[in-house]
This record gives sequence, structure tokens and C-alpha cells, in this order.
Amino acid sequence: MIAFTAAEIADITSGRLLADPQLTPGSVVTDSREAISGSLYVAKPGENADGHAFVEAAFSRGAILALTEREVSDATGRSYPAVVVEDAVLAMGALAAEAVRRIRERRQSAGEPFTVIGITGSAGKTTTKDLLAGILSGEATTVAPQGSYNGEVGVPLTVFQAGYDTRYLVIEMGATGIGHISYLCTMVRPEIGVVLGVGTAHAGEFGGVDNIAVAKGELVEALPADGTAVLNLDDPRVAAMASRTKAAVLGFSSRNAAAEGPVVRALQLDTNAAGHPEFDLGLPGEEPVHVASRLIGEHHVANLLAAAAAAHAAGVPAERIAGSLSSQTAASRWRMERTERPDGVTIINDAYNANPESMRAALRTLADLGRGRRTWAVLGAMLELGDESIREHTAVGTQVVRLNISRLLVVGREARPLYVSAIQEGSWGEECIFAETADEAFEILEAQLEPGDLVLFKSSNSVGLRHLGDRIALPPKTPATANEGSELL
Repeated sequence: MIAFTAAEIADITSGRLLADPQLTPGSVVTDSREAISGSLYVAKPGENADGHAFVEAAFSRGAILALTEREVSDATGRSYPAVVVEDAVLAMGALAAEAVRRIRERRQSAGEPFTVIGITGSAGKTTTKDLLAGILSGEATTVAPQGSYNGEVGVPLTVFQAGYDTRYLVIEMGATGIGHISYLCTMVRPEIGVVLGVGTAHAGEFGGVDNIAVAKGELVEALPADGTAVLNLDDPRVAAMASRTKAAVLGFSSRNAAAEGPVVRALQLDTNAAGHPEFDLGLPGEEPVHVASRLIGEHHVANLLAAAAAAHAAGVPAERIAGSLSSQTAASRWRMERTERPDGVTIINDAYNANPESMRAALRTLADLGRGRRTWAVLGAMLELGDESIREHTAVGTQVVRLNISRLLVVGREARPLYVSAIQEGSWGEECIFAETADEAFEILEAQLEPGDLVLFKSSNSVGLRHLGDRIALPPKTPATANEGSELL
């Protein structure tokens, strides 16, 4: 990370210094359990716990400085070394912004390029981020988020991993309201911005899909005139964002043959028997190059094209883009993660997140892969849909039946409309089952799964079906023999 002294941190954050001005942390953490020797611990308030309660724990693990919103003392009444600020999260953002400024300034003065790439969208952000980071890391030093670090805390934590040797900084940008992405852009100042799609995820929080489009478009509005906006031309709301940016526009499309301007395309698109998409990648000004992806599901084509377009905008040659995309597997967990059990049961765990668009895509993949096999859709609620929740869950239940998926197991009260709609569409008896809890669903699956079954797990993150998928992915227990665990008589 870029080194800041305690005095600099206080100056950048307009904080009150309660420490040796020359203290210089070597890392930043927001979880006291992750503190190591030399860490700066950020004591941010949380939904379930106040970080100030863990200052002592952070220092016991090696932290040398805290960023706090009030003075914190040890058992003897002595204050822990700290910079006290009004808002710890905003102070993190100010430090991250200064870190990016220093990296850009240092590298530009040395004649070395530095490119920040922002990625947003209602679905696919993390997969696209992983793919793009995979391409760019083969070219030069690249920093990208861990998992789904994409908010006002995650973005600064990603920035703090960058140093003066960083060539590419990839930033995933999430939002739960208008203005959030604009704030993140002010922090990192991206030159390339990727917008994947405008879906109904978080529609309840935003007050409608149109407001989601407003929020996602903040990324392209923040780009400089010499930057590049990478837009999904298969999504009309995203395509319309071309009018909201002064940057050059590079589109990507797998379906819109009439799309004009520079467009990245998937030509001769097909999906093989294992569910992996293959196509000829058409980049502007380049001969088509073949991509044989190792990701599962045709819905990943948009993510592959977006990553290719961003890498092309960053100057990576077509052959190296295609080679990287063809070699990469899913880098983050619970995103179409496939596990083959020894007994022949196949698990596809895609339960890190869910919205109507990603749910439909996952179910289509299940149906395509499951030809000739018994298929299970183990589904939980899609959260934060607001007034559209019942309608969207009902539509998914109908889709499950129309795709001829063999078994539907719905987990949790919030997802019950999905179960009801499947029954009304003509699925009943053993074909459609409702479980109140994940534990109940586990017992059902343990009892009913058979060799050759293909099982999809899909729900919003906080529903937790990804953990149920992990439990089911473990090899089934071998029944104990008659004498096992007993004495011989």
C-alpha cells in the first residue's frame, strides 16, 4: 500500500491526532481479527457491532494505529494511538483517493501508464472483474478486489492493496442508491468504465428500475473525454447511456447484429455439452480469435465480452485476450461453481446472489445441462425487489415448470410464492417441495438424491443457500456396518 504517516492521515482526513506523528502503518483492516503487525485498524460502526469495541483486540494482534470516531482508552485509561475523525468510512475514502492520486502522479511523472477500470451492473460484476483481472495480470501488475468488495468500504480496501508498481487497478462498483457510484468515481477516477446491465436487483431500495439506470450511469458520466465507456448494447437502458458520457463508447453484444459503432461481438456462438460457451471474439480492427470458455452457462458470454472489451480498451492484443479468457475458470466462490460428488451427483452452486435476470439464466443453464438427467432446482428468495417481489417469484416458479426441470425444492417463507406458482402451473407431488429451513431442505436432499442427479442452488446471498450447497457437495456418509461402534459379544 501507499505509506502514510499518522500526521499525513490526520491531515488528509481532517482528523485529530492522538499518536506519534511518524507512525506509518503498512496495511489497513476493518476487521480486528485481520490485524497484523503494523496495521491501521479502522473502527467503523456496523449494523451488528461497533468497531470501537474491538480496538483493543486489533492492537493485541499488532495494529499500531486506529482510525476512530472517538477516543478509545485501555484498562489503565491510556488512549490507544489514533486519528479521531467525524466519519471513519468517509475518512477511509479520503485516504483511498489520496493513494490513487499519488500513484497516478508518481507513475505519470516517470512516464509509466496507470489505468483505473470501474465495473458496475446489476449482475455479473464479480465474474467480469475476475475475468478482466485475469487478462490484465498477464500483462502487468494488476490489483483487483477480493470477492465482492464493491462499496464504500470495499473499494478503499482494494485501493490500499495498490502500490507505485501497479499498472492496472480494477474496481468493482456496487450501489444501493443514487449517488453511491458517483462517490466511488470521485475516489478512484476511472479512465475505463464498464456497465453490464440494468436489472431489478435492489429495485425496492432504488424505487424502481429507472432509478437503477440513473445510478449505474454515474460511472460513464464520471469518465474523462479521453476515456472509454464499455456498454452492453443488448440492454437498452445501458445502450442509452452513450448519451451520458463524453468518453469514447465501445459496445459489446452477442445478440444485436444491428448495433452500430465500435462493437465487440461473439460470433458463431455455441455452448458445448458441458455448458461452456464457445465463440469467435470479434474486436474492432482485429481478426476474430476463438474463445473456448471454461465458465458454465451462456449467460456468461456478456461477462466474457465485457472483460474482452475493457482489456481491448486498455491496449491488450486480441490473441492474449482470447487465450486468457479460454484458460480461466470461476475465480470467486458460489458463482456457477460445479462439484462432482463421488456418487455421481453434480452440484452447481450459484447462490452467492440472485435477481430475476440471473435466476432465469441459471435455470436455463440447468435445463440445458440436464438433458438426459434428473434435475433439481433448489431455490431461495430473491431479496430487495420491493413491490415486484411476489410477481418476480411467481414468474420464476412458472419458468421452472416450463423448462421441465424434474424437481423444485423451495426454501424459506420469503420464496413461497415461487412454490405456489409452480403448483399452479402444474407441478405437484414429488415434483415440487417446500422446506421452511435449510436444515429441512438438507434432510430432503440427503434422502432423495440419486446418482446422476444435477442440482442447482440459487438464492440471494443473505438467504444462505450457498452454505446448503456446500453441505450437499460433500460426499454422502457411508452407512455404518452392523458391528461398527459396538463391542463384539
